[in-house]
Amino acid sequence: MREAIIKELRSLVSEAQINLDADALYDAAADRYKKYAKAKKVLDVPIPAAIVYPKSAGEAGSLLRYCLENKINVIPRSGKTATEGGLENWKEGTIVIDSKLLDRIIKIDTYNMQATVQAGVQLQRLEDELRKIGFTTGHSPQSKPVAQYGGLVATRSIGQFSTLYGGIEDMVVGLECVFPDGHIARIKNVPRRAGGPDIRHIVIGSEGTLCFITEVTVKIYKFYPDNNRYLGYLIRDIDTGIKILREVVVNGYRPSVARVYSEEDAKQHFYHFHKNKCVLIFIAEGPEDIVAATAKGIAAAVEKHKEGLLEPVDPALIENWFNRLNWSQKDIDDEIQGMIDNDRHSGFTTEVSADWETIPKVYYNVINRIRNEFPRIADVTMLGGHSSHSYINGTNLYFVYNYHIRCNPEDEMRIYHHPIQRIIVEETLRLGGSMCHHHGIGKYRNEWTREEHGSAYYMLQKLKDAFDPEGIMNFGTIFFQEEGAQYQR
Repeated sequence: MREAIIKELRSLVSEAQINLDADALYDAAADRYKKYAKAKKVLDVPIPAAIVYPKSAGEAGSLLRYCLENKINVIPRSGKTATEGGLENWKEGTIVIDSKLLDRIIKIDTYNMQATVQAGVQLQRLEDELRKIGFTTGHSPQSKPVAQYGGLVATRSIGQFSTLYGGIEDMVVGLECVFPDGHIARIKNVPRRAGGPDIRHIVIGSEGTLCFITEVTVKIYKFYPDNNRYLGYLIRDIDTGIKILREVVVNGYRPSVARVYSEEDAKQHFYHFHKNKCVLIFIAEGPEDIVAATAKGIAAAVEKHKEGLLEPVDPALIENWFNRLNWSQKDIDDEIQGMIDNDRHSGFTTEVSADWETIPKVYYNVINRIRNEFPRIADVTMLGGHSSHSYINGTNLYFVYNYHIRCNPEDEMRIYHHPIQRIIVEETLRLGGSMCHHHGIGKYRNEWTREEHGSAYYMLQKLKDAFDPEGIMNFGTIFFQEEGAQYQR
């Protein structure tokens, strides 16, 4: 089967666009979700038949039509920074279609405040080009140095400045994508329209289950680095921090960064000043007058809840932390090597969201259940969380947990991560929140997709039936498949 696939691929694209390297194919079998087992060379999933790099939407269309006609599973890939198993392979004979060669910045339009790029353009690269001329993408996920635009759109990415700029869904103006039958769809670039449902959202967040993204147009913003203000506080508890976040946002202020960390999570982020307390931080940016007004609004919100305030933090300490926050490829490599050397997992996260009233209940219910019910709690070296993306009607929570791995590498997820994540998802859904704020469903939260959407799951399933009736796009991602359940257990 594999030889037949490779032969056909060679008739569709050049030899240089087909990657058959054994190490590359092993790497493509799973994303960062199973990084420990992957590094230990014990992945228990099928190895893809090939990785293919189209140079145009037309080539992507030819590849997809071939896969459709031959019922070959396709995993669209752009950037490789997925964390929920969305890039993991559960089918023999799979082809990974990668946007690596779709790497052109097509146009930076500073008058109309938008930029158009191919899907394989790295976010950091566009940001660097914009910074040279006094603009910014406004988008800064921790994966910024390595993430690519196709992946950012497909996973409904969000960045550290979301309270001011929004998530990727607020930035995307238009896009181009290719469906399994080879149809190339282009959504034009306009500031707004009322021409029926917003069809951008068929693609944004689809995680490679409906189409392959080839081009994206996003908004850009003026950049005011000299006006940044950093504000931080040690506070009594996470409840106080959530109340202050709410006060700031509900009163109409939009700091670019607004976060509160539990004591445990603060300890690993703010080792230079946390004093075993919860930490509340803000960054205000933009025109000078807006920054001044935002800082004043934050001060007023803190004053209103001063009974929970312990002491302010030197702004230079906040700035120093933030400047070291983003990954680099070396950071990723060092993290994996550290797991191999020390048999421990640091910084696993599950992110959820809920309204202001519900989010503290989610936090305490989850923490208490993990401490009381998780059978390997003695191996957990850190359990905490933080809120980092807030809205007029609520906020998110990252649950963060580190643990020693005292089992076979291939069993790590089943013994440690999955039971913890199950508690987080169960409590969040029980209280009416969302089980996935921005990392997506991937393959390891798909068993709860129906419960997440309830009666609206009908709409999601109809999209899959319409655009991918043969089910060749990213088998097991978002949509639960019993055939793939073996890999989750």
